[in-house]
This record gives sequence, structure tokens and C-alpha cells, in this order.
Amino acid sequence: MKPVVGAAPKVVKSDQEWRQQLTPDEYRVLRQAGTERAFTGEYTDTSTVGVYACRACGAELFRSSTKFESHCGWPSFFSPLAGDAVILRDDSTMGMARTEVLCATCHSHLGHVFEGEGYDTPTDQRYCINSISLTLSPDDQA
Repeated sequence: MKPVVGAAPKVVKSDQEWRQQLTPDEYRVLRQAGTERAFTGEYTDTSTVGVYACRACGAELFRSSTKFESHCGWPSFFSPLAGDAVILRDDSTMGMARTEVLCATCHSHLGHVFEGEGYDTPTDQRYCINSISLTLSPDDQA
């Protein structure tokens, strides 16, 4: 998995506009690359069928069909939606080499992706995403 930084964000707002739109906790995670506490997010254990979108801009990011139980404390997905829904960036903060996951539309921080952990998923990847970075739209047919 090679990190790729995409083009400029399609949704651009000033810092003040983001602060007005987002709660302080949402702003800390989405715009300042924070992390919510493990096992506290609203989507950690949900099994609702639907689409997960970026809480900041509404871009569709993940389907519930790619969500799996990783028991890590955050919602985990084995793949984002097809296309360029997310972009990846090297992250060496916290004294670790990780790969950050960003919304391709607004460049908000979503979480990190890890691979080679041995999960029984089609990609052997774990997109570890903060619940506070997402909104879930349930499928009507569910």
C-alpha cells in the first residue's frame, strides 16, 4: 500500500467556517487529525446496512458491506468505495510510521489504514476510522 496524496480538495472552507460547521470534537478529529477514544464512537458496533459518508462534506466513503469486527475500538472497513473516495498520506506523528486516511473531497482526517494484520478479509487491510468522522445513511431496503 503506497500512500498517495490526491489533488487539491474540492470542498474548501476557511478555518472559521469549519469551526462554525463542526462541533469542537468533530473539528479536533476531522480538521486537526485527532482521534476519538477507543470504544466510544457511535458506529463502533453498529451493523446497520448503508453508506458511511464524511461528516464534514457528505462525500460517500465506505459501504457497510466492507465493515468488519476488528475489536480495535473503532469502526473498521476492509476497503473504501471504488474510485478515489479517500486519499492516503504518510503519517509519522506519535513516533510511528502509519498511513493516514483522508476524505478525497475535503481532505478531512478520517483515521488510518493498516495491512498485514491477518484479518480474514478480502484485502487484508483495516481502515480504522473515527466514528466522529462519519455519518451513516441506512439503505431504504434494509
